This record gives sequence, C-alpha cells and structure tokens, in this order.
Amino acid sequence: MILVTRISSLLTAKQDKVLESYFKNDWDILVLNGAVRSGKTYIDNWIFLLELKRVQKQAKEDHNSNPQYILAGYSSDTINNNVIKSFEDQFGITFKVDRHGHYHLFGVDIVTAYTGNERGSHAIRGMTSYGAYVNEASLATESTFNEILDRCSKPGAKIFCDTNPDSPEHWLKTDYIDNKDPKARIKSVSFTLEDNTFLPAEYISRKKASTPSGMFYDRSILGLWVTGEGIVYADFDKERMAVDQVSDDLSYYVGVDWGFQHKNSILVFGDDKQGNTYLIEEHTGKHRYIDYWIDVAKDIQDRYGNVIFWCDSARPEHISAFRKHGLLAKNANKAVLAGIESVGSLMRTKHFYYLKSGVSDFLKEIYQYVWNEKTGEPVKEHDDVMDAMRYAIYSRHKPTGIRVLK
Repeated sequence: MILVTRISSLLTAKQDKVLESYFKNDWDILVLNGAVRSGKTYIDNWIFLLELKRVQKQAKEDHNSNPQYILAGYSSDTINNNVIKSFEDQFGITFKVDRHGHYHLFGVDIVTAYTGNERGSHAIRGMTSYGAYVNEASLATESTFNEILDRCSKPGAKIFCDTNPDSPEHWLKTDYIDNKDPKARIKSVSFTLEDNTFLPAEYISRKKASTPSGMFYDRSILGLWVTGEGIVYADFDKERMAVDQVSDDLSYYVGVDWGFQHKNSILVFGDDKQGNTYLIEEHTGKHRYIDYWIDVAKDIQDRYGNVIFWCDSARPEHISAFRKHGLLAKNANKAVLAGIESVGSLMRTKHFYYLKSGVSDFLKEIYQYVWNEKTGEPVKEHDDVMDAMRYAIYSRHKPTGIRVLK
C-alpha cells in the first residue's frame, strides 16, 4: 500500500483509477483510448514497469531463466520514440539491447513486434509470452493483434495497450472496447484532454481554442471515436438512421457491384410513399462464382417480386447470366458524383434509413469511404458496398428526378 500511495501521488485521477484496476486484477486486456496528451502512455509505462517486475518474480518461481514479454508498436521508430525513450525519461532506467534487437530489463527478454503489417508478427511466432504492451493499437493490423493475444498464454498474462480514436467501426472499437462480456475480461478507459490535470491550464485553453470543430475537436480534445475528415457521406447518422423493422408496403429494387478478389455486393432497397429509402438487405462476400450470386438474386426475387437489379456494367457476362436465369438485370447509371449526390441528398434531408439486422459491411465501409483530395472523387478503397448503393439509388431515382413509388 505504501508503493501504491507513492505512485498515486504522481498520477491524475483517471490514471490512478487505471492503476487501481491493475492491482485489483480485474482485467486481462486493457485498452486506454482517447485524446492526445491525456496521459495514456504515462500510466501504461507504470504498468509496464510493474509487469516486468511481476514477470521477473513469476519466472523465478517457474525456474525460467529466459522469460519473454512482447513490446509491440507500429514500427521500430514508434516503439523507440513512444515507449523506450518515454520510459527512460520517466524512470531514468535504460534498456539493454542484444544483437537480435531484443530489449532486456529485470532479467526479462522483451521481444518487439511491429504491428503495421502482417509480417511484423514473425518475430513472435511460436513464442510463449508472459504478457504484452501494445502502443498505438488502432494502427495495428487485426491479424497481428490477434497473433499477439495468442502468444500471451502464460498464467496471469495481461495485454495492455493505448490508442487515439479512429473510426467508430474500427475492429479495436467494435471487438474489444465495446465488448461487455465479463468472461472476456476486457477493460477500456477513455481519456479526455482535461483528464490530464498536470497540463498547464493555458495549454488546455489554447489547445481547445485552436483545434478545429468537428472531427478534430471530438478526437483530439474529447477522445471520441468519430468519423474522419473528408468522409463522403458526412451526414450519415448511425444511430438516427437505424431501424428495427420496415413496412411491407415498399417499392423494391437492388444494386449490384461485381467482385471476386475484392468483394461482390448485392443490396436490396425499398422506397415508401413518404419519400424515404430503406437499405433492407446486404449480401457481401469474396471468392464466390457467379452461380452463387445467381442463387442469392433468385432468392431475393422470390421474396420481393420481379425487382430490377441495377448492375455494374463492367461485367456484361454476369449481367447476361442473370438474365438467362430470369432476373431483371439492367446496366446501372454509374455517374460517380451525381450518384453520390443522389445518395447524400437522402441522408441530408433525413430520408435514408437502414435495417439494423440487414447489414454487415455497410457500416464498416461508410466510415472509411473518403474523398481523394487530388482527384475530387472517392478513394478507390472500401467502396464495394458503397458502389452498389450508388448504382441502385441513382439509377432508380434519376430518370424523372421524382421518387419512384408503388
């Protein structure tokens, strides 16, 4: 308790709560997330110090002369700048480095893993770790993060990480921060700039005043996971536009974006007589041949009637295959900017909704669908579902400029 009291005198109230949770042993995975300069790395370094001492003791009991621990970050530079130098400045303790690039402290072999690409996990393949410290976790590839978790199989192993906010549909947010299953033993702590009470008041005031409103302010000051600047559908509102059910009295139509190596997406939409458009169903997948998508389309036809499938004209052979099987497939109007404006106008005027139980990749893509500042068109990434949506809505509504109703 004396050690805890001494440490707590050096911490903010938010950091003190994090430290208390460590001593209570009420998590196996800890995600510190939020605003920049809010004190996340500082308390992580304290946990790192305590973890290395714990591992030193546990390894002695295990008669393990070379206990291993994972230190992960986006690259060697970020690990060195964000963790190693920060740790040494904070505690005056210098890490020793061996010829393999491993760090050593308290008899613990600290193995680095670079999370910026899937090859970064090669250094930890096959190892059994006593725990892991992951810096800038939202920048990690999901497969590398999962590899780190798999390696931490020693009894009592803990994984703790820090991150600034990213997209609200980022896997770290949806799979870990939002995971409330007590069996997962995941704890997330969100930081705002004002949680760092050691910062000068004038710095906080200046930072708040000089940070642009919107996404920059929400992420940098409030620590919120909000959509990034330059998002194409900036008026999309995940909560307000979600519905649990839709009326049976709708006019149905479908958008199709072909794919194989990248995703193929088929979306079912319905319009009501009040001028609202509903995304009802999404069927998205990769590495499926046309026969599979014909079956999906015929099932849609059986349930919704002889609907029009507005298709990407880039694969005329697929459109022909649809038609041979009795599907009303037509070439979509693929005008990019006009199509985006058609979809965006529905969102701006609050006439766009989606059925929560009907979508999957839609929510992932819409937050990552951003403008290319050089071309003035969307970046050609995360756009398969977005293209299918644009094909359907613009092709359906363009001919007369009037909503097509039943």
